[in-house]
Amino acid sequence: EAAKAEKALQWAPAPDAFPAGAKMAVEKGDPTKSGEFVVRLSFPADYKIPPHWHPTAEHVRVISGQFLAGTGDVLDATKTMKLAPGDTGSIAAKMHHFAIAPVATEVSVRSQGPFAMTYVSPADDPRKKK
Repeated sequence: EAAKAEKALQWAPAPDAFPAGAKMAVEKGDPTKSGEFVVRLSFPADYKIPPHWHPTAEHVRVISGQFLAGTGDVLDATKTMKLAPGDTGSIAAKMHHFAIAPVATEVSVRSQGPFAMTYVSPADDPRKKK
């Protein structure tokens, strides 16, 4: 059953709110609309998402690789929680957080749409670097 779902995933570059290099596939729902959605995110090795926040809570499950998650306004690898495949974590709405994928990593994220991402420092926002 899981293998069937895997094949159905349509991978594409992640939305431009994410630093370049990430890929995303929608597992359930529509992140651009109201209601629950689940997306799969794939990060290359040494991928970093600078401090940011979302208007809704976020629930993450690590599928493969290693995911380092931390809270606060500064990206600091020494202040992260290490999540391994099978581990889950939640971030409250509006909580400032950041993430690092030291190796190629895939995570599943469940949240409420519409998806929005605000960087703590506007200079970190890839949408502003175009």
